[in-house]
Amino acid sequence: MNWQIKAFNELTLDELYDILKLRIDVFVVEQTCYYPDLDDLDRHPGTLHVFGYQDDKIVGYLRILPKGTTYQEYNSIGRVIVSDALRGAGLGHNLIAHGVKACQEQFRENDIKISAQEHLAKFYQTHGFKQVTDMYLEDDIPHIGMLLSEAYTSR
Repeated sequence: MNWQIKAFNELTLDELYDILKLRIDVFVVEQTCYYPDLDDLDRHPGTLHVFGYQDDKIVGYLRILPKGTTYQEYNSIGRVIVSDALRGAGLGHNLIAHGVKACQEQFRENDIKISAQEHLAKFYQTHGFKQVTDMYLEDDIPHIGMLLSEAYTSR
């Protein structure tokens, strides 16, 4: 697995195409969520793109957004995707671990908030995230707010 972490202006055209194709394939086509995926946050100067290639094919992706973009008080991780062909093989755990580490190193803060699909709560809990909101609908999919906080991990 070849993991990479890049700012928007460091992405090659092929990497950008691969990332956007994977996001559209999963979020728009597979999950039938018709929403504006290109929200200008991808090219925010503080955004980081974490992605992995296996056999020259992108297989996992997430983006890290700095405090003040998605959430005023927290950095966040979003657009978490593992390609359909590799789900269930542990790639998602590897991806989240890379994302959390990159977020904490880049921003020197341990608190990360996410909007997680509700059925993935246990997955995120294995990485130290705790549920902090009730269920809400986002694009007609049940989601919950979750927080990875130094306060939780230092107990």
